[in-house]
Amino acid sequence: MDAITLLKDDHKTVEQLFRRYEKAGDRAHAEKRNIVERFTEALSVHAAIEEQLFYPVVRATVPGTEAMALESLEEHHIVKWVLSELEHMEPEDERFDAKVTVLIENVRHHVKEEEQDFFPKVRDELGRDALSHLGDAMVEAKKTAPTRPHPRSPDSPPGNVVVGAAVGVADRIGDTVSGLAQGSVTAIGDLVATVLRRKKPRRAPRGSSRARSTARQTRAAASEATEAAIDATRRAKAAADRAGRTARATATSAKSGARRTARTAKRGATGTARTAKSGAKSTGRAAQANVRSTANAARSSARQTLATAERS
Repeated sequence: MDAITLLKDDHKTVEQLFRRYEKAGDRAHAEKRNIVERFTEALSVHAAIEEQLFYPVVRATVPGTEAMALESLEEHHIVKWVLSELEHMEPEDERFDAKVTVLIENVRHHVKEEEQDFFPKVRDELGRDALSHLGDAMVEAKKTAPTRPHPRSPDSPPGNVVVGAAVGVADRIGDTVSGLAQGSVTAIGDLVATVLRRKKPRRAPRGSSRARSTARQTRAAASEATEAAIDATRRAKAAADRAGRTARATATSAKSGARRTARTAKRGATGTARTAKSGAKSTGRAAQANVRSTANAARSSARQTLATAERS
């Protein structure tokens, strides 16, 4: 699958959803909510595969794309924040439509810049074979990509891959994340190396100075990408170790807190039981005394009534 064709297909899918939203009536609240949920998922997955694979590989293999990739990451960041806010709003809210409108404008601007400026430069440099290999990797990445916006999460490797994969990991987070980080960064490094090998060859006579220069640039880019991958692996492992220690400390603290809460609850329950027992005894004694008093009064009244009857 051609990487740029894959991304353009995603753009078309999202644009169709945008147009459906714009045509929905003012009172079509259920339809609007459904459309927003669908383009939230589509944009989240799309952003993830660009951030995890497309941008890192392009930055390592296509000269002059650094600024465009960084700008795209910032545009993604803004879109994620708006999407995360829409998740906690209802279509009936006063600013819901306005927020969706701003989101659509931002995404359309982002798509226009990518398709008119960014993608042509990438296609011209990499060629069909390299883009096909990159696209296949992105298709696989879609299967495990986040489907919700996470604006506070890292948006570049290895952080974005590690955080996405580590969701739900409990007490084994240290070892698990470390392995994921190393594996993901190594995979990206391998992908960069493969794309470099499959880049469209330059049209220059064999052995010419331009060909030698291109070869040197390719080797330098591959070496730089490998060094970056190794450095990122070290940093990811250190971050994973810190995360593991934090998780274990949190678990220990939570366990200790649970024990203290249980002891406090037990003491409270014991005190309540004693108070209730004491109250029950007091109530019982009072009731017995009341019964005896009532009985005595009844007997006295009966004697008086009998005496009166006898005198009569």
